[in-house]
Amino acid sequence: MQIKKNGPDRIVIVGYIIVIGFIILLLRLWQLQILQGDEFRRISESNRLRVINVQAPRGIIFDRNGTPLVKNTPYFIATVIPGEFDGNNADALSKILDIPAEEISGKINIKRPSPFTTIIIKKRLSFREVSVIEARRTDFPGLIIEIAVSRDYIYGKTGAHAIGYLGKLTPSQMEDPEYRDLPRHAFIGQWGVEKYFDKTLRGISGQKIFEVDALGREIRLLQEKPPVKGDDITLSLDIELQKEGEKSFEGLTGALVALQPETGEILGLVSSPSFDPNKFVNGISYADWAAITRQKTMPMLNRALQSQYPPGSTFKIITAIAALEEGIIDTTTKKYCNGRMNYGKWNYNCWKKKGHGSVNLHKALVESCDVYFYEVGRQLGIDKIYEYALKFGLGRETGILLGGERKGLIPNTRWKMATKNAPWFLGETIISSIGQGYVSTTPIQMAVMISAITNGGIIYRPVILKDSAPVPLGKIDVKPETLKIIRDSLLGVVDEPKGTGQAAKSAITTIGGKTGTAQVVSAGQQYSENSKDIPEKYRDHAWFIAFAPGEKAEIAISVFVEHGGHGGSKAAPIAKRVIEAYMLQKEKQEESTDVQN
Repeated sequence: MQIKKNGPDRIVIVGYIIVIGFIILLLRLWQLQILQGDEFRRISESNRLRVINVQAPRGIIFDRNGTPLVKNTPYFIATVIPGEFDGNNADALSKILDIPAEEISGKINIKRPSPFTTIIIKKRLSFREVSVIEARRTDFPGLIIEIAVSRDYIYGKTGAHAIGYLGKLTPSQMEDPEYRDLPRHAFIGQWGVEKYFDKTLRGISGQKIFEVDALGREIRLLQEKPPVKGDDITLSLDIELQKEGEKSFEGLTGALVALQPETGEILGLVSSPSFDPNKFVNGISYADWAAITRQKTMPMLNRALQSQYPPGSTFKIITAIAALEEGIIDTTTKKYCNGRMNYGKWNYNCWKKKGHGSVNLHKALVESCDVYFYEVGRQLGIDKIYEYALKFGLGRETGILLGGERKGLIPNTRWKMATKNAPWFLGETIISSIGQGYVSTTPIQMAVMISAITNGGIIYRPVILKDSAPVPLGKIDVKPETLKIIRDSLLGVVDEPKGTGQAAKSAITTIGGKTGTAQVVSAGQQYSENSKDIPEKYRDHAWFIAFAPGEKAEIAISVFVEHGGHGGSKAAPIAKRVIEAYMLQKEKQEESTDVQN
């Protein structure tokens, strides 16, 4: 019997099976890697880590008495990761969030450096919107609900130029390593205290790292670093004084700066008109921004630091100090004022047409006689006036940390030759001696100047934080008796019957001060001096600088009213109102402290 051998056949069959299996495997690999490669690559990338930066709550800003000026309010925002979000879901999401689908698609389709950077779709979600989204989480891969914190400015426009506002990160800031850990939709300080103390207030951002699946669902929290709240800061501002100052400027354009003479602490800083920083906290709209910037009154201009105007008769203080120190006059030196001073073919008029008669220094300051200072300025010369003005902080920045400060201008012979290519004329010295002509100062400079006169001649850098170490910029080389002569005369400006600052006289404290009326050079000749129908743009500017109490000053103040007319009638009452508000507030605090003790 013959047995048939089939071993080789089986081997062949097995070989065929192996070959076919390899072919099938290769085809499957080809399908997965070539035909469906992009799809599975996307799915693979979707099973990855999601890193979410969490912005820290900002520190609270308080006034000097512990009153909060801002608060933080949490709210929900809807953000999307474009690389994970299916654009076909825009219609469904738009119905939940009640915003056009085109708006959602437009935000998602904007070209960005990374498709995995979150973008904000809607802020301030209602609880209904949040609950609906959470219930349908799997329907919207790449959609994330986050908690953001809004900055609310409790007093609105009051103190806005000092406190500042928050704004979105600018493109340049996004590239700055200092801000790299912040969420792209974060808001940072862009103005005032919010800007210059942003790092302190901002705190340290936190971070959450999740593992997510292909649908964008969070599988598990892998790591969490809680954010660290920013430090609180206490400003030197007195909000009650600030409110009184803002109220005093209702309907007016100008500025007010109040300082503590012995420290340089800013008690109040008003720039009118102001703006509402609350409009910036969620990103200001183009319409709102255009409405602000197109206003002729320029509410974004910080007039306390950035406006430069002739100081008018307040500058006579500098001329008087220079003349006393240089021995040109003493308290008994008299000049005769008949209403004008003649120089060649030019007449330089006094504000009082009939003149002041025989005038000594005290009377000249109290009644603000122009002719007296014309004569004294002529004897001094512009270079000596320049020298003393600079000593008292005029013509240079005060150094306050709020930004955008301007220097003003104190001219001299060298300046005119360098800028005008012309010699200096005596007539220019005459008008400069009363704060006209090329002379210009800022309200904050004038507050520093009057502070130095009351504190014994120390120039302090204005500071905005309470209990900051005083920053003396220099001690003025002026005799104490000279400063006393000036202070006594300034008390007379307010207290004496013919003083130009009687409108500042107070029943609760003694106030010393100096009025100033800065002429607007372009005033039309067709308007008489006392005409009530002078257009506003032709009206004089009003100044008043002051200190109180007279025996030992606790507050020094500078008030400027743009096109306000006479300093004695327009600016002096504002100074009185603010000084009294401060003194009454201080008295209440002292009484409260006594009761507690």
